[in-house]
Amino acid sequence: MIGQYVLNLQEIDESQAALVGGKAAHLGVLLRIEGIRVPGGFCVTTDAFRRIVAQAPSIEDQLDRLSRLDPDDRQAIRTLSERIRRTIEGITVPDDLADAITGALTRLGEDCACAVRSSATAEDLPTASFAGQQDTYLNVVGPTAVIEHVSRCWASLFTERAVAYRQRNGIDHRTVHMAVVVQQMVFPRAAGVLFTADPVTGNRKVATVDAGFGLGEALVSGLVNPDVFTVRDGEIVAKTIAAKQRAVHALSAGGTHEVTIDPRRQKEPALTDAQAVELVRLGRRIEAHFGRPQDIEWCLADDGFRIVQSRPITTLFPVPQSGDRENHVYVSVGHQQMMTDAMKPLGLSVWQLTAMVAMHEAGGRLFVDVTRGLGSPAGRTALLDLVGRGDPLVRDALESVLDRDGFVPSLPDEGRGGPRPGAAAAPIETDPAIVAELVERSRRSLADLDRGIRTKTGPALFDFLLEAFEEHKRIVGYPLSIQVIMAGMEATWWLNDKLYEWLGEKNAADTLTLSAPGNVTSEMGLALLDVADVIRPHKEVVAFLQGVEDEGFLDDLAKLPGGAQAHDAIEDYLVRYGMRCAGEIDITRPRWRERPTTLVPAILDNVRNFAPGAAERRFEEGRQKAQKKEADVLSRLRALPDGDRKARETKRMIDRVRTFIGYREYPKYDIVSRSFVYKRALLEEAERLVRAGVLTEKEDVFYLTFQEFHDVVRSHRFDGRLVEQRKDAFRTYRALTPPRVLTSDGEAVTGAYRRDDVPAGALAGLPVSAGTVEGRARVVLDMAQADLEAGEILVTTFTDPSWTPLFVATAGLVTEVGGLMTHGAVIAREYGLPAVVGVEGATRLIRDGQRIRVHGTDGYVEILS
Repeated sequence: MIGQYVLNLQEIDESQAALVGGKAAHLGVLLRIEGIRVPGGFCVTTDAFRRIVAQAPSIEDQLDRLSRLDPDDRQAIRTLSERIRRTIEGITVPDDLADAITGALTRLGEDCACAVRSSATAEDLPTASFAGQQDTYLNVVGPTAVIEHVSRCWASLFTERAVAYRQRNGIDHRTVHMAVVVQQMVFPRAAGVLFTADPVTGNRKVATVDAGFGLGEALVSGLVNPDVFTVRDGEIVAKTIAAKQRAVHALSAGGTHEVTIDPRRQKEPALTDAQAVELVRLGRRIEAHFGRPQDIEWCLADDGFRIVQSRPITTLFPVPQSGDRENHVYVSVGHQQMMTDAMKPLGLSVWQLTAMVAMHEAGGRLFVDVTRGLGSPAGRTALLDLVGRGDPLVRDALESVLDRDGFVPSLPDEGRGGPRPGAAAAPIETDPAIVAELVERSRRSLADLDRGIRTKTGPALFDFLLEAFEEHKRIVGYPLSIQVIMAGMEATWWLNDKLYEWLGEKNAADTLTLSAPGNVTSEMGLALLDVADVIRPHKEVVAFLQGVEDEGFLDDLAKLPGGAQAHDAIEDYLVRYGMRCAGEIDITRPRWRERPTTLVPAILDNVRNFAPGAAERRFEEGRQKAQKKEADVLSRLRALPDGDRKARETKRMIDRVRTFIGYREYPKYDIVSRSFVYKRALLEEAERLVRAGVLTEKEDVFYLTFQEFHDVVRSHRFDGRLVEQRKDAFRTYRALTPPRVLTSDGEAVTGAYRRDDVPAGALAGLPVSAGTVEGRARVVLDMAQADLEAGEILVTTFTDPSWTPLFVATAGLVTEVGGLMTHGAVIAREYGLPAVVGVEGATRLIRDGQRIRVHGTDGYVEILS
C-alpha cells in the first residue's frame, strides 16, 4: 500500500471492491490469471473520494434531493447532477493525497502517459455493468493533469446517464462511491471489444470480436463500424470486414484526436483470423476464472494483446442448470401462463412443487425441458402440433432449433409407456353434468384444505402443505378434467378448420362461443359491472373512491350514504374473486383481497362507461349472436353437397364446445384459490417468526424457497445476507425479457411469423378473436393504473385472468404474449372483442393514444396515426 489512499493494482483482489470499485477489482484479478497481460497502474481508492466529498457538506443535502426526484423528471435530474459535479470538481485535492498520487506516478515512470478511468463501487457488477456511464480519459501526461482528471472521474459519478442508470437498477446514490484507476497508456495498432457470449442471441458457445484500428475509443463512441469476427470452437464461423474510415490516435503532448485512415487500408482487417482466435482463447480463460460470460476491452500492441477491462455481460438471460453436459431445449412456462414477469423464489418453488411436469428455473422464470419430446419422431410431431396451435412463434422457434444438425439427439418413439404431448383424449359424452361434477369435486377439496390448514403451525404446517400439494396435483391432473378441457379445445379447432374448409369462414368458433355458460373468468368481469351498478347512484361514494389510496378504505366507505351497499357489493366480489391478481401464478404477488385498491380504477371506469344492467345485457347479446351464427352456419351447410351430414356433425361440435369451453377457465381459478390458502398460512407463519425476532419483515420469506422457509421454521436461524442477494438478483431478473424458447447453449430463440398476408408496416400477430375494430390505443402496463374510456383498445404485454375486468370496457385487445387457448384469448372471444396476441414489441411500437386498427380475424394490427 502507498499511503492511505493509493493501492498498486497488484495489491488488489475482488474482496476489495468496496475500496477500489468494480473496474479496479477486476483488473487486480486479471493480473493474477496466467497468460493475461494487463497494463500496470494503481488505484486512487474510495477513501480518497469520501474525503473529498466530506469537504463539501452541501453534497449530502443534494444527494438526498436527488434520491427524492421523480425518475421521469429528466430536467430536474440534469440540473441537480450538474450542480453536484461542479461542486466536486471545485474541491482542491489535499496536499497529502496529491503527493500519494504523484508518488505512484513516479513509480510508473515520470513521463508515463496514462489512462485515467472511473471505478465506481456499483460498476462491473454481475447484475449491473454501468458500461460507459462514468468517465475515462486517455493519454493523460504529467502529475498535474492526472490529478485534475482524477477529480473529473470523481465528479462523473453524477453524470446524468449514471444517475439514471442507478435509478433504473434501484441503487441508492448515497451508497455508491468512486475510485479511480490510473494505468500505463497502451498505444495499440488495433483495439476493440470481445464478448465471450453472443450479446444478441445469448449463445454461450459463440464469441464475437469487434475490432478497429488505433484506440478502442473509436468503436465504443460509435465513430466507426468495427470488423466483426464470430468464433465457435476455435474457428472463425463468420466475418465482416468494415470500411474503417476513421481512427482515434494519441497526441504526443497528451490527449487524443481523430485521424483519417488511408483509403488503401480502410478495408484491411484490423486482426488476422489467427489473432481473433487467439484473443477468444484468452477471453475463454478470463471467462472461466470469473465463472460467467465477459465483456472484455482489449488492445493489440507490437508484442501481443493487453486486456484493459473485463466485466460481466449483464443482459444475457440465464440458462437453466441441467446437471449434465447434454444439449437441452426449454420452453417458457410464463408464455403459456400469460405471466412473463420475474417471480420471487417462494413463488417459483411452490409452482414447481404443484406442477404436473418438472420445471427448471432461470432468470426468475420457469421452463419445461422438451428435448426428449423433440427427439422422437412421434413425440416431435405431437409436440409441434400442440404448441403450434397455441403459439406459432414457439413452434417456429423449436423448428429452427431442429434444423441445426445434431443439436437435438434422436430418440426412438417411447411406445405405449405413457401419454405423449398432444395425445388424443379418451372419448367423452357432451353432458353439462360432467362439468358440474368436476366443479363440485374441486370445491369439496378446497373446503377440506381450508379446514385442515387452520390448525397447522410450525414444521407441521409444511408437512401438511407437502401433502396438500399432492392433492393439488391430483385435482389438476384428474383425467376427466383433462378430457373436458381437451374436448372443448378440440371442438374449437374442429369448427374453425371445417367451417373454413366448407364455408370459407375464418375463426367461426369465435362467434359460436360467445357467452358460453360456466366460464368463471368471464363471469368475474361481468360481476364487476354489477358492483358498479350498486355504486353508480351514490355520488359521495363515487367521489370517495376517486381519492382512495389506503387499502383499508372499505371500513371508511361503509360510513357514507349508500356506502354500506357499496361496501357489501365490493366485499361480496372479494369473497368470490379476491384471490386473484396480476401475475397470480406467483403466490408472493399481492391479491385483490390484500390490495383492493387495485380494483378501484376498473370499478370507476364501469361507473363512467356503462348504464345499469350492462352485465346481463352483454351476456344476453353474446348468447343471441352465438345462436344467430349457429343458425346461419347450419343453414348454409345444409345447402352443400352432403350438407345434412356436415350440419349434423357441426351441430354436435357446437353443442360440445358450448358445453365444455367454459370449464377451460375453472382449473386456473381452483389453482389460484388453493394458492391463496397456502399463502395466508405461510404469511401467518412468517408473522410468528417476526414476533420471535427471527425475521425483520414477514415478506422476507418471499425470497426463500419453500424448503428454505421450512428450514428457518425448524431451526429459527435466518440468513439475512442470502435474502439481500436474492433481492438484488430479482431486481436484475425483472429487467430481462424471457425468451419463448431457450437452449442449453444460452441461445434465446424467438421464432417468427412466416406470413405473406400482412400489409407493409403492419404488426403481425396471432388472430385469436374475430372481427375488426378501429380506435385509440390505451397502452397499460399495470392494471392498477388503467384509466379506460369506452371504445379504446387495450394494448399490454400479457393478460392473465386478473385483467378480465378491464375487457368489458375495451373495444379490442393487443398483447405481446399469448396463444389461441390462453386465458386472454378465451375471454376476448367470450366478450366478442377483436384480438391479436403475440405481437412482438407491441407496447413499444404502439404509442399510447395512437389510432390503430385491430384485425382479429387475420391477425395483424395497423397503426393509423
